[in-house]
Amino acid sequence: MTSSFSCLERYCGSRFSCSLSVIAIVLTTAFASGCGGGPSGKTLPGNTTVVVMASSTADDQLVQFPVMLKNLTLTNQSGNTVTLFSTPVSAEFIHLNGNVEPMATANIPQDTYTSATAEFGLTAPVCVGLQSRSTAFFINGAMNGPGTPSVTVNLPAPIEVTGTAMGLVLNLQVSQSAPFSGGCVPGSLPVAVSPVFNLTPVVIAAQPTNSTNGKAFGLEGAIASIAESGTGFTVTAPDGYYDGNPPTWQVSTNGSTVFQGISGASGLNTGTAVDMDVALQADGSLMATRVAVYNTDATNLSLSSGQVLTADASQSRLDGLGTQTVGGISEMDDIFGYGNATFQVSGQFTNLQNLPFVATFNAANMVSGQNVLVTSNAPPVNGALPLPLPLATMTLMPQTINGTVSETSTSGGFTTYTVTLAPYDLFAELAGQPGQPALTSPNTVLVYADSKTQMLNSSSVSVGGVFRFYGLVFNDNGMLTMDCAQVNDGVAE
Repeated sequence: MTSSFSCLERYCGSRFSCSLSVIAIVLTTAFASGCGGGPSGKTLPGNTTVVVMASSTADDQLVQFPVMLKNLTLTNQSGNTVTLFSTPVSAEFIHLNGNVEPMATANIPQDTYTSATAEFGLTAPVCVGLQSRSTAFFINGAMNGPGTPSVTVNLPAPIEVTGTAMGLVLNLQVSQSAPFSGGCVPGSLPVAVSPVFNLTPVVIAAQPTNSTNGKAFGLEGAIASIAESGTGFTVTAPDGYYDGNPPTWQVSTNGSTVFQGISGASGLNTGTAVDMDVALQADGSLMATRVAVYNTDATNLSLSSGQVLTADASQSRLDGLGTQTVGGISEMDDIFGYGNATFQVSGQFTNLQNLPFVATFNAANMVSGQNVLVTSNAPPVNGALPLPLPLATMTLMPQTINGTVSETSTSGGFTTYTVTLAPYDLFAELAGQPGQPALTSPNTVLVYADSKTQMLNSSSVSVGGVFRFYGLVFNDNGMLTMDCAQVNDGVAE
């Protein structure tokens, strides 16, 4: 409880210039309510809406890490438990490296919680490597060692649940969850997998700007229903490889929501694929700040997002890693034909014209390792999609790279970081395949950061440091360049 002297100072000032009657009232209130000292001083605590959000901390060793959890519970100081979710829910965690995605929402008692547990459902981490530097790639999704993986949920500090709403970030510690050494080659697998998470609180800002205060970027999915008012809709998240229980998001819009590819909310239809940024609200609901539609035709819509594995301009086809899928696409790697596709760049970034290089993405400069979202309207044939699947659109999407800074400089209002990638990064691993443009230095990315870049790193970005950079990666005449939106602490390589 807050001391009675502290309460007197709060109400009467440091010199206690109150009458005796006022002092009596203040002391009585202090003993009854703790003088507003927080949940620990309340005799009748209320409930708080808690939004559980998935995230990860990862290097570039793995390209997919879908995890399905059957439940998640919290335990308070007295040993009592509350359930955050009891219906299986899944997320693909690698594409969330440094970012967040809502998984579930619960209304729980205000309290201080000291531990958490979760029950394992399914997982299938994936690495990618070449069998031969001049031929095919090697993919292995069977990384699980023998036995049933356990799930560890660490609380770096007790979590105080208070207020109307707050967030909880379930952050997958990838290196601990799937200890991996060496390249992705036959003989290096299987790897024993036991997911390890850190669970930390998020205070929702009045105007969220990043993953630490309630903003989620690049949520992809298909619209399941639209509110009669026209100011909200429900989105089903894509399936990840082997997870099968994606979350559903109830999203609202307002006059500040930016619509891209359509004139407004009226341009949305059931089945439409969307890419959106959302902000947690004071009540725990989701408000869309940006909604992008890259293919307005929802007929027979299929969607796949992930990194390019092989890009062969001579045949207008590519193999892509289906990290997340909607519609009939179900395989981990899929063959796409892009001869008639419209090439685009994510609408999440508004500073492309300010970059000191020409930021383009097309069939001529696409390279393996870039993150893309592709859509198709091809109807199934005998119950299956045709291969190669003819694409309607191909959109360059943001991604996270983990690397060592070797040089810093400035260029046209941007701070530039020369980042050296690990040999197992897909840009370095898959470079030199036939049919795609040559990269002058496939293990190097020139990162451009401006005043709007979210600097979430705990130490300054300096030469020799390892950091994670999130942004759009372009091929600028053989040089990999990134328009960077966010910087996080790195992961040892």
